[in-house]
Amino acid sequence: MKNRIIKLINEDGFKPGTADEIAAAADVQTDRRADFEAALKELENEGYIYMTRNGKYGKPESFNLIAGKLSCKEKGFGFVLPVPGREMLKTPAIAPVKDVFIPPDAMNGAMHNDRVIASIISKDGARGRLEGEIVKVLERANTLVTGTFRKDDRYGFSFVEPDDKRIANEIYIKPDDEGGASDRQKVAVSIVEWPSKTRSLSGRVMSILGEEGDTEAEIRAIMMNYGLSREFPEDVVAQAKAIPMKVEEVMAAGRRDLRQLTTVTIDGEDAKDLDDAVTISGMKNGSYMLGVHIADVSYYVEEGSPLDKEAMKRGTSVYLPDRVIPMLPEELSNGICSLNPKKDRLAFTVMMEINKDGMVLSHEIFESIININERMTYTDVYGILQGGNKELESRYALLADDLSLMKELALILKNKRAERGAIDFDLAETKILFDSEGKPVDVTGRERNLAHGIIEEFMLVCNETVAEHFFWAEIPFVYRIHEEPDMLKIEALNEFAGTMGYHIRGMGDLHPKALQNLLAEVRGKDEEKVVSTAMLRSLQKARYSEEHEGHFGLAARYYSHFTSPIRRYPDLIIHRIMKESLRGVMNEKRQEDLVAMLKPVAGHCSERERAADNAERDADDLYKAIIMKEHLGEDFNAIISNVTSFGMYVELENTVEGLVHISSMEDDYYIFDEKNWSMTGERTGKRYRIGGKVKVRLAKADPGTRRIDFVIIDDNGKTATKGRNKRKFSAASSVSGAGIKRKAEKNRPGRPEKSGKKPYKTAGQPAKRNKTRKRGPGPKA
Repeated sequence: MKNRIIKLINEDGFKPGTADEIAAAADVQTDRRADFEAALKELENEGYIYMTRNGKYGKPESFNLIAGKLSCKEKGFGFVLPVPGREMLKTPAIAPVKDVFIPPDAMNGAMHNDRVIASIISKDGARGRLEGEIVKVLERANTLVTGTFRKDDRYGFSFVEPDDKRIANEIYIKPDDEGGASDRQKVAVSIVEWPSKTRSLSGRVMSILGEEGDTEAEIRAIMMNYGLSREFPEDVVAQAKAIPMKVEEVMAAGRRDLRQLTTVTIDGEDAKDLDDAVTISGMKNGSYMLGVHIADVSYYVEEGSPLDKEAMKRGTSVYLPDRVIPMLPEELSNGICSLNPKKDRLAFTVMMEINKDGMVLSHEIFESIININERMTYTDVYGILQGGNKELESRYALLADDLSLMKELALILKNKRAERGAIDFDLAETKILFDSEGKPVDVTGRERNLAHGIIEEFMLVCNETVAEHFFWAEIPFVYRIHEEPDMLKIEALNEFAGTMGYHIRGMGDLHPKALQNLLAEVRGKDEEKVVSTAMLRSLQKARYSEEHEGHFGLAARYYSHFTSPIRRYPDLIIHRIMKESLRGVMNEKRQEDLVAMLKPVAGHCSERERAADNAERDADDLYKAIIMKEHLGEDFNAIISNVTSFGMYVELENTVEGLVHISSMEDDYYIFDEKNWSMTGERTGKRYRIGGKVKVRLAKADPGTRRIDFVIIDDNGKTATKGRNKRKFSAASSVSGAGIKRKAEKNRPGRPEKSGKKPYKTAGQPAKRNKTRKRGPGPKA
């Protein structure tokens, strides 16, 4: 019924109408009227249709409105990002919509990540930046918020400062809702009342996570903030425990037996959820026969079961520096589904014949049973391929020829991707090191070597092969897509690169090879990191979609995620679809059901992936601040990673990034040049530019805010801060400096403003607080 309504309102010439008019146009029979009204209500709640005050329904665009997710920034403003797939719809009055700017005074009670409908109040879309106002909140995102409890005995009320600084409102807590929390404890708060023009945001303390600054309390807060839990519901645990932990011969029925093939897994030393294995052999015609074998999770996780529902809710496994929050219980993720050595395992296999040019000449996809010969690590494989390690070479002598073939084929596939224009970023990932007691002690860049590249290339070619196969099968599917970039961002990137003497060629009809060529130009140079980072931020984010749109970054016409069903729900979905298609049971009714199901599931999984990325980044930042706190006053070499009006961000060799605030640079008055990403001293002419090298001293590391501050030093170790003003820096530029604190105290509820007027109060609540929350220097570039 929902599909019928959507199809109707998307027809050319459709005019908004009442429920009766739409029901008549959709030919809804009397006995289906209740279903129709329920579908209409659901579509309204989902933002697909909008009802006016006079009861007429239509697409939001028909009324100069746009539905989407509100993404807020720390300074109080935000952007409405349209529903995926509807970014370019044209409204009656504006140009194609990418996002809509919402100023702080137009939020109307909406908060970060809420699903909303906004009206367009500025119709000048010539520059692609429209301004709007929130008119309706469709769904609240922040029902549970973590933060620091603050008890203000002077004024008789308590509040919580949210950890997520994009939630601009502090949360008022009534005395009966404090839950026993004490000042400066980390807590989780359930929202009781949402903000409006006359009422403050209020909540109830649901749990006390620990003391502010306690590492475990901070990690628990990060997990809770992104809806992550290591615990599974009882029915999920019961189902997992009931699954046999051994593959019986009866399970092999209808599967191809590949247990005789020499099969290996290649993963990190600490990995436990092993969902991919490979085999390789040379062919008489000079081609390679590559086999990619993926854990058959769909055999154990039936659609609609408690395990399946929980896996879909989680969407992905999350890998924090010191723990894993799995998508599936450990009985599956580390047990029967994991391709552990010397164990029979059920698998989904893709066999590909690949020639010397890297072309897949033929392929076969089927269900199999395998047995892993060796569980290898990237370190060991790299050591064998480099040669010189007699112990490793002796231990894995039987695999030497296979590993040599893998290296050959991986290099062929990599070169083929490069030739077609795939963008290959070489950005260091952070690795946090812990001592035997679990305390973070060091941070470094995660090393990548040839062995990582082998598995990466094999998984990429497998994912492309699967995507192309099922695209031409013309059945509903989930693709991994990466849309073409916004040309305004690419033009800005080109301007930025131009400040360092580089340019993007072929801007008229942009191909990923043009960006690849720019990366090749800067490779090995001082500016490589900043150009790579700026380019990455100029591109769209890859996402899941039921529509096939190709992958810009990989320069791939067809792409999907098939190879990690233990830790990614989209992979699990397409395993089911593939099985049904290969078995010939994909009927028309099932295809209709999939069409209706895949769009919201793909959107949900994309959101959960972003949440996982954000949680991983926040945890990294927390541990970096804890580690760096032990190095206060120490000096480091750094590269300028961004220049802003309030200072510059610098990055150390170990991937730690922090802010040099403009107020700490008191040797001159510095003028910010936005166009050239630089700042220049008015008196001395000293210039700081993105990509430049500097020496810095660590001034502050605050795990509570996950912020790190540096000051510039010269070759003699002297700071740019005048000696008599050093204390001014710590007060004025620190995130929690005394100067900022004192300013915040002035505007606390209960204090009259300078005009003598008393702040407005509602029954039992303080007035809404002014925008005086302690804030950091703004989002990182």
